[in-house]
Amino acid sequence: MKIIVMGCGRVGSQVSQLLVKLGHEVIVIDHDTNAFARLGADFKGKIVRGIGFDRNTLLEAGVETAEAFVTASASDNANIVAARIARNIFHVPRVVARLYDPLRAVVYQRLGLTTISTTGWGAERIVEVITHTDLDTIHVFRDGGTSLIRVEIPTRLQGYQVSQMNIPGEVVVVAITRNDQTFIPVSGTEFREDDVVYLAVIPSSMNRLEQLLGIERSQL
Repeated sequence: MKIIVMGCGRVGSQVSQLLVKLGHEVIVIDHDTNAFARLGADFKGKIVRGIGFDRNTLLEAGVETAEAFVTASASDNANIVAARIARNIFHVPRVVARLYDPLRAVVYQRLGLTTISTTGWGAERIVEVITHTDLDTIHVFRDGGTSLIRVEIPTRLQGYQVSQMNIPGEVVVVAITRNDQTFIPVSGTEFREDDVVYLAVIPSSMNRLEQLLGIERSQL
């Protein structure tokens, strides 16, 4: 996957290094040349010096063919501007914005942006969200211990019961939208065609959830 990371501070550099280790093509943008030193001499990705929401900088980074975009600079305003440009102008499929202000995070989530508003767990959680592309992460709770995932129920699971997807302490079906109506299911509720399912998932169980859904992860 081709991923652009804007901001090479503590979180941005960790995200970039983790993604490279996973085999992704990573391009890091920062206006401060000295910031790239955090990546280390053996960093296998590409670096681009410039402002992360500047059109020419984004084009140099290859935003037109990027599959994901992460904003992790020290400025909430810059992160949001860059995220909205990546999504609305260049139509990058997967965009995650790191924010310091949790109130702003809520507002921008309502606009359809995936936002993360904490720092201590930021790098690993950003990588979780950005790399599990078939899972639509709509909210990451503030402590990072749980994510809310939205998925369309696959054909293979139609007729299965909620209890067959629940994994105590790891994955829980919290709601289902069916025929434009959302309800809280019971353990015996059966999945039907076109159901949209909302699940609470801990980070370490993302891969297990993909296996339950029959999602094959791409090998890079």
